[in-house]
Amino acid sequence: MSILRGPARLILKLLGWKLIDLPQRPAKAVVIAYPHTSNWDFPVTLLALAALPYGAKWVAKDTLFRGACGSIMRGLGGVAVNRRERTGFVERIADEFRNRDGFHLIIATEGTRSLQPGWKSGFYRIALAAGVPVIMAVVDYGKREVGLLATIMLTGDEAADMAQIATCYEGRRGYRHEQASPIKLL
Repeated sequence: MSILRGPARLILKLLGWKLIDLPQRPAKAVVIAYPHTSNWDFPVTLLALAALPYGAKWVAKDTLFRGACGSIMRGLGGVAVNRRERTGFVERIADEFRNRDGFHLIIATEGTRSLQPGWKSGFYRIALAAGVPVIMAVVDYGKREVGLLATIMLTGDEAADMAQIATCYEGRRGYRHEQASPIKLL
C-alpha cells in the first residue's frame, strides 16, 4: 500500500478532503468507524487507508464476500462477518489480537448505513476481551475530514466509556447525517 500513498493523498486533496491522523498509533486497536451513513464511506476510507498508510483490516457483512468479489474484498483488507447468526466472531477476533504483535480492525459500529436505535456492541466486547484500546475513526462530510481522531482505553463502565466516545464524535457528520445512529450500545 505504501506505493499508493502519494496518489491516494493527491486524490483526497483534489476531492477536498483533509487527512487526519494520530501522532502515535498503538500496536493493536479496535478502530470504530462512525458515522456510517453512505456507500461513499467505503471508497473514501480505502483512500485514507492508502494515504496514511495504514494496514488495518476492516469488517463487512459476509454477503459482500461471495464470488469473485470476495477475493477483491479480502485483498483490500476485508474480514467477513455473518450478522444473521452467532458464530463466535467476538471471541475469534479477541484471539487474533492476543496472538499478534500488531493488529488493527475497523468496525462500523452501527452495523449498517441506516438509522438504528444504537450501536452494535461487538467492538466494545472485542476491545475489552482483548485488552486493547479503541481508536475513533471518521469520514466527516461536514468538515471534509477523514482519518483517526483519538484513542481511548475502555474501562468496562459502559456509560462512561460511551460518553467519552460521544464527546469525541461531537459535531461530526455523515453523508446522510439524519441516518447516524445515537451513540449508545444496544
